[in-house]
Formats: sequence, C-alpha cells, structure tokens
Amino acid sequence: MNSYSIALIPGDGVGKDVTDAVWQVLSTVAKGAGFTLTGITFPWSCAFYKETGAMMPADGIETLRRFDAILLGAVGWPAEVPDAVSLHGLLLPIRKAFVQYANIRPHRLLPGVKSPLRAESFDILCVRENTEGEYSGAGGRVHQGTADEVAVETSIFTRAAVERILRFGFEQARQRRGKLASVTKSNAQKYSMVFWDEITRELAAEYQDVEVTSYHIDAMTARMVMAPESLDVIVASNLFGDILSDLGAAIQGGLGFAASANINPDRSAPSMFEPVHGSAPDIAHLGIANPIAAIWSGAMLLEHLREKAAARTVMDALEKTTAAGICTVPGKEKTQTITAAVLAALH
Repeated sequence: MNSYSIALIPGDGVGKDVTDAVWQVLSTVAKGAGFTLTGITFPWSCAFYKETGAMMPADGIETLRRFDAILLGAVGWPAEVPDAVSLHGLLLPIRKAFVQYANIRPHRLLPGVKSPLRAESFDILCVRENTEGEYSGAGGRVHQGTADEVAVETSIFTRAAVERILRFGFEQARQRRGKLASVTKSNAQKYSMVFWDEITRELAAEYQDVEVTSYHIDAMTARMVMAPESLDVIVASNLFGDILSDLGAAIQGGLGFAASANINPDRSAPSMFEPVHGSAPDIAHLGIANPIAAIWSGAMLLEHLREKAAARTVMDALEKTTAAGICTVPGKEKTQTITAAVLAALH
C-alpha cells in the first residue's frame, strides 16, 4: 500500500475552511483507492507572524523538505501584516527553495458553471515561470522618507530558467492539443522579453509537432476574453502568468474555481498545491468560501503523486456536484454544504 505524508498549511482567513474541505475529500478518496495520506498541520500564517515575528520558523524549509507534497490554504491578512511581508516570508521562499519553477493553473468550465463570456467551452492551461522574472526580489530603496527617495526593482531572467519553463510548456502542449502560446511584451521590453522570444524560437525547432504562436501580453488578455476556445497551453513570465491566470479564473466562473500547482518537475523536492483566491478577509467569518478550487488543487496533488485514478475520481465528483447546480452561484451555499455534496458524489 502506498503511503504519502502531506504538509498542511491552512494559513489565513478562508484558507482554514478550504483546507479542511479538501482534506476531507482527499482522505475519503484515499481510503477507497487503497493508499494512505498522513497530514501534519503547521500554523504558519500572519497570526504566526504577529506572535513570532516570522511567517515560518527558521527551519521551516527543512521541516517541509521531508514531505511528499504541501497543501496550502491561503496566505495574507493585509489589515495586520503587509502583503509584501507575508508573501516574501512564506510562499515565495517555499517556491524558490524547492525549485517549484512551474506554476500550472487550469482554466475550463465545470458542468453547470456559467462563464461571464459567451464562450460555452474552453480548456486553457496557464504555465507560469515561478521562481524568478519580475518576482525575483532583486532591488532596493535608498533615501527612504525623503523627497529624493528611489526604488529599484530588477527583473531577473536567466537562460536556464526561461528555457526550462518553455520546455515544460512544450511538453504539456504535446500531451494536450499541440498548441503553445508564448506571452511577452518584447516590443517594449527589448532585453528580457526579446530574450524570451529568442529562446521560444530556438526550442520551437525541437518541437515541430507543436504549433507555436507568440503574443504580447495586451493582445493575449484580449484573446482570452474574445476567443478563449482558440487557446491551449499558455506560457508566460512570473508577472504576466500571474495576471493571465487571474483572468483565466474570472472567465471560468470566478476565483473560487482557480486551482494551481507549484511543481518541482524532477521531484527532487516537494511540490505545493493551492487555490489562488487568497484569504478573502471580507468573507472569512461567514463560512461561504468556495472550496472547489482547493479540492481541484487536491486532485492535482494526487495526479502529481501518480495516483491518477484517485485524481480522476475527485474531478468526477466535482463535475457531478456542479452539474447538479451546487456551487454555481457565488456565496449561495456554505463551504461545508458544498464539501458534503462532493463527498456524496464520491460514492
């Protein structure tokens, strides 16, 4: 019998509710599929920061390294801890330390869920570079608090990182419908983005079975709204991929459906799975957070663990739930009501 250890980081706000929901689902499907999941919960969050002055302990990374995967709820409580502190204190260090360079976010309509667009069907996989680019954290501020203050933020693009994320995207396209959209802004950013375009063309020669199109970020945002069905795999830098995947979440029905995986493709360290809706402080006390994104992320976790049948079972349950009209209107049902419906659909 296969056995897996999972680090649970519920985090802040609705992260606690949706993590509880996905763990109920994963525990149930594991029993039925004949493998075991053991979860250990860590209280690392903005509340933890207020108590200790750090988002996680100094040995947090080494603590997580022994797990097979990480399940994250949400991080952030901006009323008390600045987002820049919470993000750079927990989420980004985990992504970088474990070389989770491929952030993948699926965008498609579940049965019964209506898009704000006229499109009835689309299936987009957004692949985002996850460890450098615009979120490298290279820069600083001088003369702070004076009229001469200067802030510098430098994007870092290395050939190794750009090539590996593009290659990952090409491989995903090969497994899907054979179409890759590479997104830059090379008409304005003549160094980093021209560099990205050049590497895209180099790799395209190796993947002649994949149809490659390069888009500027502004053109891609328009295409995702006007013709999402024309897209298959999108590959973009850290910032552009972040923006496009939120747009993707919107057209698939809202952030409550936005699943994601932070993947270490060579499995030399654990990968991390999370919904991308944030901690939602405005509804955190209401018990109405949509757990679909978290449960979908849990299915991606099972897929990564090579428990593919169990992952398909979870996705089937999600599709049965939404097809029955549950969780198709934001805020209509309680988190636990939706979770109970998914659990029932598993059987």
